[in-house]
Amino acid sequence: MGRQPVGMDELVEHWTVLDDELELVAGKRGGTRLGFALLLKFYTRHGRFPRGRVDFPDEVVDFVARQMRVSAADFDFYQWSGSTIEYHRSQIREHLGFRACSVQDAEKLTTWLASNVAHAERNADRVREELLKRCWEEFIEPPAPERIMRMVRSALHTAEETWFTTVAARLPAEAREKVLALDD
Repeated sequence: MGRQPVGMDELVEHWTVLDDELELVAGKRGGTRLGFALLLKFYTRHGRFPRGRVDFPDEVVDFVARQMRVSAADFDFYQWSGSTIEYHRSQIREHLGFRACSVQDAEKLTTWLASNVAHAERNADRVREELLKRCWEEFIEPPAPERIMRMVRSALHTAEETWFTTVAARLPAEAREKVLALDD
C-alpha cells in the first residue's frame, strides 16, 4: 500500500514558512536553508525531529524549496549528523520554547505517568500517547522511541506494584498470610 499524496490544503496549512520562521532561516544558504526550514516545519507539525529524508514526501520538499528559493535537489546535501544539525535543533527548540528531555524530566514524567495514567490505563500504546501529550504540554522534546518505551514500561510496572501494595495493606493480616501461603 502506497503513501497518499500530500494535498495542497495540508501543504499550505502545515508547511508554509511563516514570517517569524523566515527570520530564523535568514543567513542560511542552499541545502542548509532548505534543511533547516523542513526541520522547523516538521517539528511544529509532529512535535519531534525527523529521522531523516525518508520522513519528507517529495511534495513537501518541493513546496518548502519554492518558498526558500532553492532547488529541492539541494535537500540531498543536508547533513543528518554533526554539529550543523545539532545547532539547527537547538535553534528550533529555543524558537519554539522547547527543551531536550533531561534525566530529571524523564524521571518526573515517568512518576507522573505511573500516578496519573498507568494506574487506570494498562494499554502501553495509550500510556505512550499520554506521555507524548504531556511532553508537548510541558514543552519537552519527546525522548527517543526506545527511551519512551522504557518510561512507559516503568510507569506501568510502578502502577502495578503500587496497586498490589495498596491491596495487600487493606487485607487483614490473616488473609495476607493465607495468600502468601499459596506460594508454598
